[in-house]
Amino acid sequence: MPTFTLQTQVTADGFMAGPDGEMDWLTTDWSEDLTRYVSALTESVGTIVLGRALAEGFIPTWASMPDAPGAETMNNSRRVVISRTLTESPWDNAEIADGDLTEVINDLKAGDGGDIIAYGGGSLVRSLIGAGLLDDLHLLVNPTAIGAGMAVFPAGHHTDLTVVGVHPFECGVTAMHYRPVR
Repeated sequence: MPTFTLQTQVTADGFMAGPDGEMDWLTTDWSEDLTRYVSALTESVGTIVLGRALAEGFIPTWASMPDAPGAETMNNSRRVVISRTLTESPWDNAEIADGDLTEVINDLKAGDGGDIIAYGGGSLVRSLIGAGLLDDLHLLVNPTAIGAGMAVFPAGHHTDLTVVGVHPFECGVTAMHYRPVR
């Protein structure tokens, strides 16, 4: 069965974005060791899961950088965009899923297309965590705090996690690899 992994960048105080979705806190240039770590996460990926808002920037950005490290996976993997508003995909190699989130993810997990990775956005990440659908969480903790914003974990939801690994990188980012306790 495929593994369903979350990879997202967060602030040291646990936010994926500012209160209005601001990403201006992402100022750390990635070091080669962080790039290698993230590349290793995607080696077995066959499907990328995105929220609609993130997909609007994510898919065109990767399409515009075909020679960037990781671009082959980002551009050629199956991409499933979770959306309640889109009925058809405006992007190549992307499909829209608007049904029950648990059913959508369980159907993806039942497939044979390799591992699955989610990158966000915020409401999708919190929904995936709240529904217990993720197998691994890789939180890339940036050395900055913003005080308020879009939290990684759903408010009022208790989530027990096992620490699988902690990986500090030369650039100051630290990857926290967690596995939900089932």
